[in-house]
Amino acid sequence: MSADTTAHTATGAGGPSARGTRFSETMLGTLTLDDEDRTRRIRLDLKVSADRLLRLLGTTPARATGRIRITGWADDPYAQGELEISPLARHRIRYRITFTADGRPLTLDGWKSVTPRRPVASMTVLPYTLYDDGARIGTGTLRFRLGTQLLPFLASFRFPRREEPGVFLAPRWRGEPGRTEVWYTTVTDPDTGSGLWLHHELTAPADGSEPHAHGWAAVFPKDGPVRHARFGPAPWTPEQSGFEADGVAVRPGRLTGSAEDGALRWDLVERPADEPLFTFPRWSWRRPLLPAAQMLPAARASYDGTFTHDGTTLTLAAAPGASARIYGHGNARRWAWLHADLGGGDVLEIVAAVSMRPGLRRLPPLVFLRLRRDGRSWPRRPERTAVGWAGAGRFRADIALPTWTVTGRSGLRRIWVEVTQPADRTLALDYTDPDGRQATCRNSERADARVLLERWWFGGWRTEAEWTLDGTAHAEVGTR
Repeated sequence: MSADTTAHTATGAGGPSARGTRFSETMLGTLTLDDEDRTRRIRLDLKVSADRLLRLLGTTPARATGRIRITGWADDPYAQGELEISPLARHRIRYRITFTADGRPLTLDGWKSVTPRRPVASMTVLPYTLYDDGARIGTGTLRFRLGTQLLPFLASFRFPRREEPGVFLAPRWRGEPGRTEVWYTTVTDPDTGSGLWLHHELTAPADGSEPHAHGWAAVFPKDGPVRHARFGPAPWTPEQSGFEADGVAVRPGRLTGSAEDGALRWDLVERPADEPLFTFPRWSWRRPLLPAAQMLPAARASYDGTFTHDGTTLTLAAAPGASARIYGHGNARRWAWLHADLGGGDVLEIVAAVSMRPGLRRLPPLVFLRLRRDGRSWPRRPERTAVGWAGAGRFRADIALPTWTVTGRSGLRRIWVEVTQPADRTLALDYTDPDGRQATCRNSERADARVLLERWWFGGWRTEAEWTLDGTAHAEVGTR
C-alpha cells in the first residue's frame, strides 16, 4: 500500500451500472436446541442487498450480512447468507444464514410464508430450523415487530447504483514511463486468527526501460513469526481482466499463485459483498487532477480457498477481507493506511499521506477517510476529510509506530481512530519507485484498532458507535 499516486484515464476505469436494492432488518425470537430443555433468546440484525430492484411479481435473490446473537451461546458479527424474496410468485421469503457458535459453522434456514388473507402478519413471522453440517440441532421462530421496527425498516431502503467490481480490476497503465500500478488483497481467517496479504505490482521505470511485474505474499499467524515471500520480477504482459505474471494471477472472483518455489501457495475465490468504495474522490480515479488515486472494487468481500505456507495449509471459509487498487507515480513521502471490517456490514478505510510533489511535501499528512455504515458512506464527499469546509475541520493524522491516530469532524459527526501495530505482528518491506528511490513500509494484517464515532446532539457530543478490533485490523505505515 502506498499513497502518492495519480489517476489516469483509461478504458475500464468505470463500468456498467444498474439500480440495486438495499435494506436493513431486525428480528427477535427464540431458539430451542434439540438437546436442551430451555429456550434461548435470539436476535438477528441483517443488511440485505440485491443486484436489482425488488420484483414483487417475480423472485429476487439477495445477499445478507449482519450479526446473530443467541443468549449464552453465540455472538457472531460476521453472519452471512442469502435471501430468496418471492412474496407473490412463490408466496415466501426464504432465509439461509450461516454463522459460528462454539467454533462450529451453523446454518439457520427458514422462510416467511406469505398468505393473501394476512399478507402483513404472515411476513413478520419466520419459523426456522438450525443445522450443523446438514443435521438438525434445533428449531425456533423469529418475529419482525411492526410497532418498533417498521419505520426503521422502511427508512433503511436504498436503491444504489450498482457497479460491477470486476471492471475495476482492469489494468490502467497505457505505456507511460514512471508509473506504478497495484492490486492488493488483505484477509483475516476467522478460524485461526491469521492475516493474509497479497500484493501485485506493475512498475514502469521513469527512464523508459521495460516494465516489470512483481509482488509478494505474506501470512501473519496468530502464534508464530510473520512469513513472506516475493515473486518476480517478470516481464509485464497486458491482461485485460486484471494481473498476470510469473504464474500469479488476479482476475474477477479469483486469486491464484505461488512464491519462493511453492513455499507459499494460494488459490482463493473472492466474493464481493458490497459496492465499490472510493477512498479518494470518485472522479480522481478517472481524471489525473489529484496526486492520488486509491479505491476498493468492493468495500468488503469474503474468501474461500486455501493458503499454504511451509507445509501448513489454511482452509478459508467466508473469511472477511477486501481487495484494493492503486495507480500512480510511486510511493508517498510517508503514509498510513487502514482497512477495518467493523462487523455487521460496516467498514472503515483510511489513507493518510504526505506527497512527494513539490509544494505538497511540506504539508502535514492529508487524510482521506471513508466510513461505510448502514449502507451509507461518511463523510458524504471524501474531499472533506482532506481540506475541510462548511464547518468541517480538516482531519488530522499523527503517523508513528507502533501507534498512529486519525481524528476529525465532518458535519454533526466526529471520529477518533487509534491503530496499533505491535512489532511482532508487523512486516517491514522495501519498495522501489519508478525513479529508483526507496521507501519502506511496515505492514500488519493483525493490527489492533479502536474507533469512536460521536454525534452532536442537544449541545453536546454523544457516542453514536464504538468499535474495538483485536488483531483483525489491516494497517500499514510507510516512511523514507
